[in-house]
Amino acid sequence: MSDSFLLRNYTRYPLTLESGQGCRVTDPEGRRYLDMITGIGVNAMGHAHPRIVSAIQQQAERCIHASNLVSNRPQEQLAERLCRLAGLDRAFFCNSGTEAVEAALKAVRARSTTGKERIVSLHRSFHGRTMASLSVTGQPSLRQNFVYPGANVTFVEANDLAALEAVIGRDTAAIILEPVLGEGGVVPLDVAFLQAARDLSRHHDALLIADEVQCGLGRTGKVFAFQWADIQPDILCVAKPLAAGLPLGATLFTEDAAQWLPPHSHGTTFGGGPLACSVALEFLDLMEAQMPHLTGMTAYFSARLAELARRHEMIVEVRSKGLMFGIQLDRAAYPAVEAALRRGLVINATQEYVIRMLPPYIAGIAEYDEAARVLDEVFCDVASHDVPRSVAAAFQ
Repeated sequence: MSDSFLLRNYTRYPLTLESGQGCRVTDPEGRRYLDMITGIGVNAMGHAHPRIVSAIQQQAERCIHASNLVSNRPQEQLAERLCRLAGLDRAFFCNSGTEAVEAALKAVRARSTTGKERIVSLHRSFHGRTMASLSVTGQPSLRQNFVYPGANVTFVEANDLAALEAVIGRDTAAIILEPVLGEGGVVPLDVAFLQAARDLSRHHDALLIADEVQCGLGRTGKVFAFQWADIQPDILCVAKPLAAGLPLGATLFTEDAAQWLPPHSHGTTFGGGPLACSVALEFLDLMEAQMPHLTGMTAYFSARLAELARRHEMIVEVRSKGLMFGIQLDRAAYPAVEAALRRGLVINATQEYVIRMLPPYIAGIAEYDEAARVLDEVFCDVASHDVPRSVAAAFQ
């Protein structure tokens, strides 16, 4: 099999996936790997979960696609379920995280009046790959050449309260933030910073957008990460695990924010189809049942990573929130990712020096012990080799 006909916009790991079961994936030669990145947070219930497979089969036999010219019951049920979980009022369904952010930004644009057009975002944030979402992404290497014409965006450092207070004013249309920066290196926002963003946005009549495409839907130990700060955003974006591997994103709005996307102002052909929405309803049932287990495994694996940090000088810091883990190294992280892959562990590198793990919610003590053991071996291996820091740059 060759990738000669694929666009060369990815630098792929030397791994081809053939199948998956539970927390493990298998390559064409039959070698099994422990998957601790879950398709970048998408396969939160692991691979081939029997209830997810059953939900797909049952709905596929009834109806796979229905355009938004008509209603479908799974979409209506999912909208109500998500709005009640988030404390919001209206849902728009799409196909991906970046589309969920685009819907939010269109509402901000429609709401903006003369002199009130600036959006505040965070350095090292990531909000998607389309032009508007890239314009609010705080990573210059990704934004260059693709900034939306006329974008008026100011970036501040995560958790810098003074910087946030200094830039919010009467011209601010919205604040957009990830309660936990994912692509930015797994950086949780402080409760005080989240609460200040909410207070400042209200004071200056700006919208607060919580981008929980990666950190939402149980990943941090609450259904939504903003709930740790006991705040309520005006707009919430979710996607990755929502349909357990099928493409589905959602933008949730307060009634006030929703009015800025009236009939015919926005739409999609595939978003909110009955197949994806039926699977999402099943995922939410599974997610709620897994929350106590997720909390226990968060504490367990955090302790194992703390042990590794004490053993290996190359570990600068371990950051986490729920089942989001970032191991900051003093050197390029990709050699460690490659060494882990050779030992049957799938992880990820981001921000050049950070190992990121987004384990499946179903992983247990045996899987976390295995991951810790392999990482221990990896750090010993990497420490014995002098690897140039620039190696990781291509794998951000």
